[in-house]
Amino acid sequence: MPLILLIASRNAKKKKEILEILGDLSIELRTVADYPDSPEVEEDGTTFEANARKKAIVIAKATGQWTLGEDSGLVVPALGGRPGVYSARYAGNQGDDEANNQKLLAELKPFPAEKRDAYYVCTAALSDSKGEVHAVVEGRCHGRIVLERRGEGGFGYDPHFLISEYHRTFGELSSVVKHALSHRARALAQLRPLLRTLS
Repeated sequence: MPLILLIASRNAKKKKEILEILGDLSIELRTVADYPDSPEVEEDGTTFEANARKKAIVIAKATGQWTLGEDSGLVVPALGGRPGVYSARYAGNQGDDEANNQKLLAELKPFPAEKRDAYYVCTAALSDSKGEVHAVVEGRCHGRIVLERRGEGGFGYDPHFLISEYHRTFGELSSVVKHALSHRARALAQLRPLLRTLS
């Protein structure tokens, strides 16, 4: 019987990405949407790691399942590191991609292209069914923010996140290419050896 790995998120797009990245492993991926009684976890940490750990521990204890807690976001050095841990709710409402992008672009408009460098960060924490964290990993992917929307793929800031060597945004790249480059893929790659021993 495959290992059940619970993703401490209700984000269907995030589940789809993680499933595509880890799909070759013999694990069954679920999200907290499959456990309606699971608590909402307040992401009140000041770092990606703090939020990832909290999500993994709280949801593992509530469900009794191995749990992957993950926090990710966009860091723009020219903006002092914003939006950072507030990436999903940068404009105020959780998950409002359009409003978040508009706020980011308005803040970056005065900067020349070479000052709009940015990177995505993904920190993932893997907890056992009792809430003990066995691994914390981080992946990063560097790019640049473009002011015009390009492509309909991905989510979040992807249509504005340009990968220079491909001359395309994450919104334009295929999921296969994105999963070879992305912060999430780079973080999860570090968990593969451990997940293989569990499955």
